[in-house]
Amino acid sequence: MDKKALIIIGAGGHAKVLLDILLAQKADILGLTDADTASPGVGRHVLGVPVLGGDSQVPEHSPEDIRLVNALGSVGRIGKRREIFQHFKALGYSFASVFHPAAIISRLTELGEGVQLMAGVVVQAGVVLGDNVLVNTRASVDHDCRIGAHAHLAPGAILSGGVTLGEGVHVGTGAVIIQGITVGEGSVIGAGAVVIRDVPSGVTVAGNPARVSNAVQGCRTGNS
Repeated sequence: MDKKALIIIGAGGHAKVLLDILLAQKADILGLTDADTASPGVGRHVLGVPVLGGDSQVPEHSPEDIRLVNALGSVGRIGKRREIFQHFKALGYSFASVFHPAAIISRLTELGEGVQLMAGVVVQAGVVLGDNVLVNTRASVDHDCRIGAHAHLAPGAILSGGVTLGEGVHVGTGAVIIQGITVGEGSVIGAGAVVIRDVPSGVTVAGNPARVSNAVQGCRTGNS
């Protein structure tokens, strides 16, 4: 991570986890933004770091002077994390990656911009992680997996070797995807699902073995 000051986009639970990592690394953090309400919490603090206001506070700082940290998880609308990334990239900003010191990352891993690897994560040799990918607490990505931009692996998710996830895929808490499986863009794997066959784009699957399910929505996939 370079020495530019950071602004964290979001002020919820995932922001607190990221702040804990960044403060321990002595990062220079200007503050957080919070777009959840019409009057977004100016004057309050998260772990002692001030909430600056809404996302409109970011353009007051030049892209040359700061980097951003995307602190949205996948609670609610899964696509919001991607929208934030793309919006600020279009304005010329860059995103810092955040790696917990207890994450195990192979030196043969290819990492995109703004990747976040939380505590207990294991990423093995030959893995490719696209921009804005979030691999959450104790998730495991085995050899030669390819994870598309903006994908989110929730806590405890397991990907066996050679799995391919398209852009914007969400893998719910404790879900398992066996070796060689492909999951199409924008699909959701429900919490605890066991995926043993390819998943097309834009669907939600759940159960053991996982099947397409209209009953499981993004807010019920074990998000964090």
